Amino acid sequence: MTEQQNTGGDLPDVSGLSIGILGGTGDQGKGLARRFALAGHRVTLGSRKAERAQAAADDLTAGADAGLTITGADNADAAGRSDVVVVAVPWDGHRALLESLRDELTGKIVVDCVNPLGFEKGKGAFALPVEEGSAAQQAAAVLTGSRVVAAFHHVSAKLLLDPEVEGMELDVLVLGDDREATDLVQALAGRIPGMRGVYGGRLHNAHQVEALTANLISINRRYKAHAGLRVTDV
Repeated sequence: MTEQQNTGGDLPDVSGLSIGILGGTGDQGKGLARRFALAGHRVTLGSRKAERAQAAADDLTAGADAGLTITGADNADAAGRSDVVVVAVPWDGHRALLESLRDELTGKIVVDCVNPLGFEKGKGAFALPVEEGSAAQQAAAVLTGSRVVAAFHHVSAKLLLDPEVEGMELDVLVLGDDREATDLVQALAGRIPGMRGVYGGRLHNAHQVEALTANLISINRRYKAHAGLRVTDV
């Protein structure tokens, strides 16, 4: 399957872009890093401590995935050396991290995949209120010199990391106010086999996309699955 077939449109060639992942030592960050590296991208995992990030990179490039181009660095270095930066940090550290990296992220496309969720015993996951409207809107408010895009909210970290899963077989909703930036992120999603990036609206629509993750968690628990989304007739 070619990239344009996978993404469903006349999208840019993103094959040479380097990708930094803030929060790269968590399962979501590591899973995305692995898939982008398998697609041929140079990936830098970011963490508060470079040693921790490098340990995660070494873990990813061991065994069957030996040879993948994944390195570790502190968050500032990972942001500064990458063409596109993915934010995959826990919600409670979201604002503080982005505020600390304004300079490094200026002029870059920043892809926010953070889901502001709470968990209540016996009731499961639920969406948290965000003053700006959503995590992605908070990122845009903090990073006024960056091009913020929301994407990759509903991708199973377990499937991303599973070497027996070759294709992800899901659609990624991509939201943003910059058409060139959303096209680029759609194309990046299409670099992962089975995955397709679908434009999902402007950034002020990100809240319901982030919140839907709570519903998917409930589905996964009930059906013991790793549910994703497919958009029909597109």
